[in-house]
Amino acid sequence: MSIKENIQEIRSNLPEHVTLVAVSKTKPETDLQEAYDAGQRILGENKVQEMADKWKNLPKDIEWHMIGHLQRNKVKYMIDFVSLIHGVDSFRLLKEINKRAKKVDKKVDCLLQIHIAEEDSKFGLDKAELLEIIDSEAFSNLKNVNIKGLMGMATFTDDENQVRREFKHLKSLFDELQGKLTDIHILSMGMSGDYQIAIEEGSTMVRIGSSIFGARK
Repeated sequence: MSIKENIQEIRSNLPEHVTLVAVSKTKPETDLQEAYDAGQRILGENKVQEMADKWKNLPKDIEWHMIGHLQRNKVKYMIDFVSLIHGVDSFRLLKEINKRAKKVDKKVDCLLQIHIAEEDSKFGLDKAELLEIIDSEAFSNLKNVNIKGLMGMATFTDDENQVRREFKHLKSLFDELQGKLTDIHILSMGMSGDYQIAIEEGSTMVRIGSSIFGARK
């Protein structure tokens, strides 16, 4: 099927409250344009330079989401145009985003990344680190970042029960966060292989790449 047909099929199966992020990392701009022409306006990238290059060449009403691990020294290269940063996995990174956003006089929407997988390779905060950040006075002084919710990646496994358990844990932290901060409404969990489970467990945003664009080389 074409990229357009893939997008249409996925959209037809998504509940109204779930936002689709088309993960376009490593894909050529022609593929991204095809997704755009099919009505997809939210694209996810995991490398800042690649995202910045695509942003220069593609329509300006695209919402660019940074979904990968973000290094502090790369924040300045995307601060002007990024719509949502999914992977904020430390207070130091949050401070850097706030600093760069202040310089360009804007507020940047962010998600705090929670480590829910058993794999050590995944980044993210644990519950104690999450609560330590949001309860701190230093956090309350950050005026140029908006925390909109949480993001997490489940273990890459065929064990659906484990994946469901991990998503349930993330949803419980999300519910707790809603009681502490205002405007918490994005729970970004679920990718091509597990997004149906994620939606069943409360996801409001799914990040789908290979099911739209085909497998990455």
